[in-house]
Amino acid sequence: MAELLQPGLTPRIWQVGALCRAIADSLEARFNPVAVRGEVSGFSRASSGHCYFSLKDVQGQIRCAMFRRAAGLLEFMPRDGEMVEVMGRLGVYEPRGDLQLVVESLSRAGQGALFEQFLQLKARLQAQGLFDTVRKRQLPALPKGIGLVTSLGAAALHDIVTALARRAPHVPVVLAPAPVQGAQAPAELVRALLALYRLAADGELDVILLVRGGGSIEDLWAFNDEQLARTIVQSPVPVISGVGHETDFTIADFCADLRAPTPTAAAELATQPRDSWLASLDAVQGRLRGSIARRADVAGQRLDQVASRLGRPLARMAGQQLRLGRMADRLRHAVTGRAKHDAARFEQARSGLMQSVQARLHRGTQALDRARLRLDLLDPRLVLQRGYALLADESGRPVTSARETHPGQALVATLADGEVALTVWPRP
Repeated sequence: MAELLQPGLTPRIWQVGALCRAIADSLEARFNPVAVRGEVSGFSRASSGHCYFSLKDVQGQIRCAMFRRAAGLLEFMPRDGEMVEVMGRLGVYEPRGDLQLVVESLSRAGQGALFEQFLQLKARLQAQGLFDTVRKRQLPALPKGIGLVTSLGAAALHDIVTALARRAPHVPVVLAPAPVQGAQAPAELVRALLALYRLAADGELDVILLVRGGGSIEDLWAFNDEQLARTIVQSPVPVISGVGHETDFTIADFCADLRAPTPTAAAELATQPRDSWLASLDAVQGRLRGSIARRADVAGQRLDQVASRLGRPLARMAGQQLRLGRMADRLRHAVTGRAKHDAARFEQARSGLMQSVQARLHRGTQALDRARLRLDLLDPRLVLQRGYALLADESGRPVTSARETHPGQALVATLADGEVALTVWPRP
């Protein structure tokens, strides 16, 4: 370069494209591959699948391009202002002569080492069976108590309390506060869970929520603690984890009985809306009322049939008595008429006729007595004279079965010579 500035020397004249290629070759030889840490700015993803953005810090910025193949491997979508670390190759975009970093991989700043630890712990605990689905438990349909572990200052606490108050205000919630971020957080989360386990063992709780809002992998790192994972699987009741956003996963999520995508979703999974249960109760009540009405109708019909059968002997006896009375009248008329006729024509046979009449009248009387005896046998009062009683309730309806009575019920017993008031007592 110093030679170019000496008087009398003529600098080399470059073609623009050749100069760009020469610069690109120099960058390739000296820098590539290169790792860069910076803040994302102007991130966009084209319809082709390529991503374009800039990396910057307080001292400068560089344009970046991430082509579709590499962009398809992203586990998250970078946001403007987010600190990231990229691996790629420096080059020159010849059509504009711009310096450009072609990104081959991208991760959140500091995520590389932490993510590697996450994967190692995940593989080890999975091999030990802590994530097995066979040990996962079903959530209670109607929890009688809910335990909650989160920070008192977390926004997630307000979201959960609001959701639970809306969906199941009748269910008590026990909060065991603990920090959800920082070096002391894992031990405090374990302490809070153990406190709720004691309440669950006493039957006061039957589901526990472990929640916090979203954040970076560093923010959520407390939930990737091994001791916390082993404490979760020891829970006597189902545990629902709601840590971070839908795309965030922690070791606690894999150990919990159920993972919720957000803290609010955790509250919704733990409860069902009160209105749905009230609607179900109304439906059951309607079915019970219909069943009771049908059974009452059947019982009423049976009662009418029994009452009808009970009244028939009395009606039959009255009919027979009326018939006998008519027969006696006809017999008397016939005897009287025959006697007068015979007296006028056969005066001489009056005494014989009278004897004949007396004999026939005697036979008629005997027939009448036998008919009356048969009718008397149908009289219910004869049954009562043999020691039986007719039971009826206070309204006068007959009671024909012990199943129709209950302790303390007032009854009336009709005996041969009167009525007796009774009260039903339970059998000793």
